[in-house]
Amino acid sequence: MSSKQSLSLSVQYPDERLKTTLTRPKLRRWVQAALQMPAVITLRFVDAEEGRTLNREYREKDYATNVLTFPYDDMDEFDLTDAVPSRPEPEADRDDIPEQMAQADIVLCTDVLEKEAKEQGKSLEAHAAHLVVHGTLHAQGYDHLNDEEAEEMETLEKQILAKLGIANPYED
Repeated sequence: MSSKQSLSLSVQYPDERLKTTLTRPKLRRWVQAALQMPAVITLRFVDAEEGRTLNREYREKDYATNVLTFPYDDMDEFDLTDAVPSRPEPEADRDDIPEQMAQADIVLCTDVLEKEAKEQGKSLEAHAAHLVVHGTLHAQGYDHLNDEEAEEMETLEKQILAKLGIANPYED
């Protein structure tokens, strides 16, 4: 996370309520801060209905959640040489093609994000930054299925957010 990684970022606002508050430059800064490898990321802000539908279809949980990350699981097998136009140089000279790349769609539910920020007494921006960082870490293979993984992920989140000037989200 110390060196700036290549990032292709798409931002979608089918729910436009946060479009002027959570601007593309802010979102890019937050994603970039969490990157440990080049990435192609789509951030999508949705309402409770779409958030609930996605959570039900993909996680079998019938409620809207704050953030869902859909990483492209087959990235280890993705041959990035196909994405680069043909060049006369031999394969050995292709140092510009990353060996690892994160690709994911990260969906944030506006209704849940706003509700949680209010309930937790946090600014909307601080809570959104935390969820974007959290989703970006998921996109790179981090998870919190057990205590050890959760501790590692939370430690990274706190470090990244601190560098962004955002307080520890796990403190009351």
